[in-house]
Amino acid sequence: MPPTPSTRRAAITGIVTTAAGLALFAWLVWRVGPDEIWSGLVQIGWGMVLLVALGGLRLGARATAWVLAMEPPHRLRLRDAFNAVVCGDTLGNVITLGPIVSEAAKLACVRGRVPLGPALTALAVENVLYTLSVAGMIAAGTVALLYSFHLPDRLLWVSEASLGLLIILFAFVAWLLWRRPKVIATVQAHLDIGPLSRSFAPLEKIKRLEHDLYSFAARRRAAVVPIVGAEAAFHALGVLETHVTLWMILGEPPSVLVSFILEGAVRLIAVVFKVVPFQVGVGEAGAGALTQVLGMGTAPGVTLALARKARMGIWSLVGGILLVRQGLTTRKVLEEAEMNPAPQPGP
Repeated sequence: MPPTPSTRRAAITGIVTTAAGLALFAWLVWRVGPDEIWSGLVQIGWGMVLLVALGGLRLGARATAWVLAMEPPHRLRLRDAFNAVVCGDTLGNVITLGPIVSEAAKLACVRGRVPLGPALTALAVENVLYTLSVAGMIAAGTVALLYSFHLPDRLLWVSEASLGLLIILFAFVAWLLWRRPKVIATVQAHLDIGPLSRSFAPLEKIKRLEHDLYSFAARRRAAVVPIVGAEAAFHALGVLETHVTLWMILGEPPSVLVSFILEGAVRLIAVVFKVVPFQVGVGEAGAGALTQVLGMGTAPGVTLALARKARMGIWSLVGGILLVRQGLTTRKVLEEAEMNPAPQPGP
């Protein structure tokens, strides 16, 4: 499959954003001081093993949510779901096209183990609930920050704007669940693209997927709470990872509130800068700025972001090995995405 204009644009965007992120990272390290950052990383030392384990548990939580969302009598093994989530997370972190190919990679990894239709529906359900949980985490962290600390005017404005956008998002989701509009059919009718499009397989699959999403809670009431619990566990483990990492860096435990606020900020950075591989540069800048506001200085935040990148890098290495073993490349995953449109991932 030759590169499409959109693929080429994405590649160029990836080069530009990565270069800008690296420049920002280099400037930040120079400003904070390499020795201070290195000292924090040395403090973590073998504690990185614990951080990698917590990262694996977080990936396992999302895999569990996917397994729980599968429609009986179909069943997806947790091991297969975990491997698929690791592979998808790897592509999502490493390349600019990650937001597009990560979910398609998950489907490609379980092809042959479960039927594609139920796997796609379950993955879409998991993505919707994950996205809402991320929005909830960011909103809760923002509220905690606003009411617990005195913020500079610029950060105060950003926090309030983010909270407002999240309220709009929740209101929109509530409206969708209440009214259940047929978005795909409405768009198709307005475009008036002819009878041929009405038999186009991917479009019909998306329509069925839309129906299945709206009706999931009614069909699988008993599964909703466990899935939400798995998504909540993902964020709880993230707070724990942040708490443990800061404890190792500072030499004393931070407050749980600080760890909670920082984890919410990390989720926000991941949402806004999803197209930047590993959020290089922007992750360190954001975390450093927040730890400065929280009274810890800039270095702990930069070191925290670097430790998280190291953990992500180790799991991405595992995901790369799994992708090679399954013979999957970015090109093959893109072809899979064209044939079977996957849900867009949550942030």
